[in-house]
Amino acid sequence: MSRPTGRPATGATPPATALRAPAPGWATEADAVVVGSGVAGLTVALRCAAAGAKVTVVTKARLDDGSTRWAQGGIAAALGEGDTPGQHLDDTLVAGAGLCDERAVRTLVTEGPGAVRRLIATGARFDADEDTGEILLTREGGHHRSRIAHAGGDATGAEISRALVAAVRAAGIDTVENALVLDLLKDGSGRAAGVTLHVMGEGRRDGVGAVRADTVVLATGGMGQIFSATTNPAVSTGDGVALALRAGAEVSDLEFVQFHPTVLWLGPEAQGQQPLVSEAVRGEGAHLVDADGVRFMQGRHELAELAPRDIVAKAIMRRMRERGAEHMYLDARHFGAPMWERRFPTILAACRAHGIDPVTEPIPVAPAAHYASGGVRTDLRGRTTVPGLYACGEVACTGVHGANRLASNSLLEGLVFAERIAEDITAGPRPAGAAGPAPGPAPARPAAGQPGAGPGGPPLLASEARYQIQHIMTHGAGVLRSAESLARAADRLDQVQDEAVAELRRDGKTAEPGVGTWEATNLHLVARVLVAAALRREETRGCHWREDRPERDDAAWRRHLLVTLRPDGALDVRSTDSEAFPPPTTTPRPETESRP
Repeated sequence: MSRPTGRPATGATPPATALRAPAPGWATEADAVVVGSGVAGLTVALRCAAAGAKVTVVTKARLDDGSTRWAQGGIAAALGEGDTPGQHLDDTLVAGAGLCDERAVRTLVTEGPGAVRRLIATGARFDADEDTGEILLTREGGHHRSRIAHAGGDATGAEISRALVAAVRAAGIDTVENALVLDLLKDGSGRAAGVTLHVMGEGRRDGVGAVRADTVVLATGGMGQIFSATTNPAVSTGDGVALALRAGAEVSDLEFVQFHPTVLWLGPEAQGQQPLVSEAVRGEGAHLVDADGVRFMQGRHELAELAPRDIVAKAIMRRMRERGAEHMYLDARHFGAPMWERRFPTILAACRAHGIDPVTEPIPVAPAAHYASGGVRTDLRGRTTVPGLYACGEVACTGVHGANRLASNSLLEGLVFAERIAEDITAGPRPAGAAGPAPGPAPARPAAGQPGAGPGGPPLLASEARYQIQHIMTHGAGVLRSAESLARAADRLDQVQDEAVAELRRDGKTAEPGVGTWEATNLHLVARVLVAAALRREETRGCHWREDRPERDDAAWRRHLLVTLRPDGALDVRSTDSEAFPPPTTTPRPETESRP
């Protein structure tokens, strides 16, 4: 395994914008630390460990509690007869609305089938024909071919998670569970040197500590908890994107949040994670209807209910507005009980748990935040603009998704680019003694006024601010947006921060460091970036819908928005010259826009 620098010094430090936290009280060392335990993170860990690297996996809950286990529909790849990577590429580019990086998409679709077969070799069991043994494939929105491999009917993510967790445990890879990552450590040259983290009760690894490593891989998943209703688990609070911003990395395309059109509607007061009704249900022939049973997707798009998700979500929202309704319906009564029980047992159980029987009645559905198409900008090897820091999975912006993710490309992206990251990390000969160095002393306690010392640095937000942020984002930056709603959201987010700063200046007080306050502070930073980019993008494209700018404007906006966080906490928002990303190893500083 090649490492560009030596073991980071004890004095490696977090950035000036770091979260307020106690100084690390313990430390351990590794060649690489992987933050996250979904398909992306565990694949990186397994591949690096197989090459002889010492890997530590840090995860916020248990190993199998991330977003991957909740994925129902499946994983897309050109595995079926008559399908080709070229056809998969075409469907992905169409869904991405002119902002996909074609090189990244080509990498995804050509390496995807092999990556899925290696996943199967790792132990994942996909649904297969009983007679031929061939993998069963279904179709989802935006796909012109049946190319979605699934497991357990509608439990694909759970099966992938099971297989990868078992492989990680069998490999004896070091894991730190129930740990919230805080900030990136850097050495004197600005290279990644590990992370600080808070462990919620794990014996000797309890409280704030550090994992020192020459390589840090962010695979922290999404940020769906930024909105009141989401399909994401409670742990999806944008921690990886926030960490990367504080470390000086570029974030791109965060305005493109995909809202899943068919999420089980639980009432107007429901908050947090909501049950997903997979797109595969529509793929098998379910119809979207209003309260009168009218199929309103017919005539709106050639694929009707199987149109790309942004089109379906907007159509549902418009129909709700026209009818003064809080939800629409998904009608799959014609499936019958045997098909529901065989093909969609998880969804069937979730609906029945909430008093709805899809076998005999339509399912009430409404859009909810589902997936972040943007994230920490990377190249085709997963490298960010910070040396030694990689990102993959939902936290990353590889350029694959463009302005709108094609259904079931997310698991594949995590898998393919995780393998590429592991190859990049482990390329070349390993230096002598690289495996298994003994843990050194804990990082030096910062002096007062330095990050991690308590005093000094930006204030933390109270845990309760989480719900305030979610309300602001849901009403100002949801499926339907406008300059007015976004400006109002930006002002209200500024007020949240200004009140915390004023209290710190007046009384010297800030919220106590803890999981709730760290998560709220991360959500606030990510919300600011999303709103700033959404205000700047004065058009409608892909996931991004502007009521006041309903047309797509290729001449002005077929380009990406790049955002960085300045040391003073202001945001720099700038655009690329075209739909192509500049290399992340060179970060020019063109004319910028700042919002303090």
